[in-house]
Amino acid sequence: MKPEGWFAPYVSSYFWRFVLIIALGALTIFSASSLMYTSGFLISKASIPPENILMIYVPIVGVRTFGTSRAVIHYVERLVGHDTILRILSKMRVRLYHILEPQALFLSSRFRTGDILGMLADDIEYLQNVYLRTVFPSVIALLIYAAAVITLGTFDLAFALLMGLYILVLVVVLPLISLLFTQKRQREVKQERNRLYQKLTDAVLGMGDWVISGRQSQFVDTYESDEQLVARTDGALRRWARLRMFIGQAVVGVGVLSLLYWAAGEYADGAIAGTLIAAFVLVVFPVADAFLPVSEAVEKIPQYRNSVERLSGVAAAEEKERADDPWRAQAAAAALEQVNNLDKMKPDVHIQLINAGYRYGSTEDWSIRDLTLDISQGRRIAIIGRSGAGKSTLLKVIQGVIKPSAGTAVINGVEASAYGEQIPGVIAVLNQSPHLFDTTVANNIRLGNPEATEEEIRAAGALARLDTLISSLPEGYNTPVREAGQRFSGGERQRIALARILLQNTPVVVLDEPTVGLDPRTERELLATMFEAMAGKTLIWVTHHLVGAEQMDEVIFMEGGSVEMRGTHAELMAREPRYRRLYELDRPGVMPGGSDSMTP
Repeated sequence: MKPEGWFAPYVSSYFWRFVLIIALGALTIFSASSLMYTSGFLISKASIPPENILMIYVPIVGVRTFGTSRAVIHYVERLVGHDTILRILSKMRVRLYHILEPQALFLSSRFRTGDILGMLADDIEYLQNVYLRTVFPSVIALLIYAAAVITLGTFDLAFALLMGLYILVLVVVLPLISLLFTQKRQREVKQERNRLYQKLTDAVLGMGDWVISGRQSQFVDTYESDEQLVARTDGALRRWARLRMFIGQAVVGVGVLSLLYWAAGEYADGAIAGTLIAAFVLVVFPVADAFLPVSEAVEKIPQYRNSVERLSGVAAAEEKERADDPWRAQAAAAALEQVNNLDKMKPDVHIQLINAGYRYGSTEDWSIRDLTLDISQGRRIAIIGRSGAGKSTLLKVIQGVIKPSAGTAVINGVEASAYGEQIPGVIAVLNQSPHLFDTTVANNIRLGNPEATEEEIRAAGALARLDTLISSLPEGYNTPVREAGQRFSGGERQRIALARILLQNTPVVVLDEPTVGLDPRTERELLATMFEAMAGKTLIWVTHHLVGAEQMDEVIFMEGGSVEMRGTHAELMAREPRYRRLYELDRPGVMPGGSDSMTP
């Protein structure tokens, strides 16, 4: 099925509003032209003795009438136009949300954060300008073009055709030249700005690393260098805009001189009164205001096309994936059935990876390769390795965020990638920096289950050992956490996030380095709380060091996307010298092979 466009639906929905906006725009130009015509006539008439005083009063009334009506009609046009466009903009944003929301878990693997910000910040804004700055001005210009030629044709057909040629330069020839000149540059500017979005987003997300490494000045230099490339292309466009405006004004000037010459000739032949010479000439200026913006309107088309391509690509990627996989709908239905059954029976989730491998591009190195895991309900698995070892990719495969490039990843016999938006009913994730929203503690915990009662929220808080913290707050669970949870320490924020996960009550929990940045005591206390509160759940714990490894049923050490070591903590301590050295370095003061209750 052909995807719905980003323009046609709104044209049909708001057709009569569009007609009204165009009619009001044309009336605004008519009122402005009538004002200048009447003013020119009044000035000329006032310079000679009038035959009748009414010959002065009537134009005065006309000037006041057209002056007032021009302002009123223009205001109404803007009011109706912006109201309509804001309605369309709202629908566009809702539509984009509905496209992105089902892919929420997959966005990080399919799109860069900067791309998403670009779509939200730039693309939708560009599309609203299609109507305000391109469609409406162009249609109004064509209507005024036709009206001007017809009006002049009633006086002199040959001169009307000459003026029509001048106007044709403004509404067709100059816009086409402008489009050809700027098309490539406009696209380059937009693409380069998108890359700046991506780079700046990466830098903001990793600002701490830039500062710690002392290389913030290097980032600023490289960013300014990239920005200068955009500025140079943008500068070329601005220079052309000035030249285009000069050419347009020159054509208008030639039109004024031609009209002045023609009107003088008509007066000499006795065809028109001398008082109409200034009236005819002054009309050119407001009419020209309808023609000059057309070139700028047309040269925005490449930007609109680029935005439409990117927005359409988001939806098309999902549609193509569904079309390329005829079994996906059946697998998704099976996944939904699995999720629904979790509420009807004792949760029993079985995760299997069989020779699974993944790489982000056909020419890229394998992020993970030939991984085989069998994780039955209730097992506790620790996945250890340095940055770049493949831990994050492995988690994405388990969650179904990405589909293995080789091998399979299944949950209860159904492909993990088929679960899609159902996966939060099976797997919950507690990462190293969970976000706390600027609302109450209770509302932050309630994100795990929007239907939870106050008693269930308090029970989850008690399991996460929040009692002491809550009792110290001025309003208990109704205390605001402030922006990003600034009221609380890192360990307290993690406990609130843990209560959220416990309220979600999934059979599988992924712990993605949740204790990074915590002091050793807080880390031990938090891990002890997690392991106690999540008894009976499957735990997949990703970490870069070995605190708490004794509590795991299996420890998997990854290197370069492959499993280098695996076994229980005791087995690895006994047979792997490298593991034993890492443990000794990580847990100074703890005897090799000894147990650790993880109590403070």
